Amino acid sequence: MKLNAKELRDVDEKDAAVAEKIKNIKRRPMYFILENIYDTYNIGGLFRLADALSIEKIYICGESEIPPNPKIKKASIGTYKVVPWEYKKSAIEVIADLNIKYQISNIKSNSNNKIKIIAVEQAKNSVPYQTADYSGPVALILGNETYGVTEETLKLADQIVEIPMFGVNKSLNVIVSAAIVSYFVTLKNEKLCASHR
Repeated sequence: MKLNAKELRDVDEKDAAVAEKIKNIKRRPMYFILENIYDTYNIGGLFRLADALSIEKIYICGESEIPPNPKIKKASIGTYKVVPWEYKKSAIEVIADLNIKYQISNIKSNSNNKIKIIAVEQAKNSVPYQTADYSGPVALILGNETYGVTEETLKLADQIVEIPMFGVNKSLNVIVSAAIVSYFVTLKNEKLCASHR
């Protein structure tokens, strides 16, 4: 099911047929954790990106607006209706919940599928995004447009990845950063899966 912008905007969230199709979409084991994203247009754009990649879920945290905020609705072109999302008070709460979720899942399936918590941020201990380990389920923490990911949250990340900046500007827009890293993760994991077939 592929819908254009007008069709997505017109999707009725209560339409059972559409809801059933959306529920059956195969989702990637990837999560976006949005920490204090102030610009509601950025949140809407991140919904579009999450839909394009068919990620598992978006967690909106802290001082961020949530759908159906008019700016999120507009920027997301309605994808907030098709991408699973949840509001949590803090990114720290989300990280704890995801770790518990995967521990329980591993017990049930007798596996060792640990989620990787990866912050997209400039930090002293960051590594170039192309060199990080993205195997298995991944949660990308995306921070505030001015201050980035909080120090408290960075301490809980398994890895911190950085996108190189070659000009005068210090950083990229949060949507652009998320797109670069999440598409890299997706393509890298697809190549890995293809090599194991």
